[in-house]
Amino acid sequence: MGEKIIIKGRKVVKGKATGKAVVSKEPITFVGGVNPITGVVTEAGHPLEGVNLAGKVLVYPTGKGSTGGSYRIYDMVTRGTGPVAFVQLLAEPIATIGAIISEIPVVDSCEPNPCEVIKDGDFVEVDADNGIVTVTKA
Repeated sequence: MGEKIIIKGRKVVKGKATGKAVVSKEPITFVGGVNPITGVVTEAGHPLEGVNLAGKVLVYPTGKGSTGGSYRIYDMVTRGTGPVAFVQLLAEPIATIGAIISEIPVVDSCEPNPCEVIKDGDFVEVDADNGIVTVTKA
């Protein structure tokens, strides 16, 4: 079993989820940046371009883009192509509303910086109710 790291943050949207991490140091837009049918990031030049978010814990600094992103997140979850949790530096309204209506747990204001200590493929347990993210290094 790999090394475990505990990250403490703030509950934004309640719930618990587990999965492998997909990590971006860049903000993500869900409208025009992610294909809702496949769950693959399509934004040209984005560090996650071509990466599938389905069933993953998405670790990223914050969201960006259109208010339609809230519905896009919900659309992805209902199709089974959405992330299972968000771990963010700063939650913003668009992704947060999408997470609320989709019942995706969200933790933000994390220390240490999750975009620095979590790597793609690490196993992540998100306990948003308690603001705790447990990372088992791959």
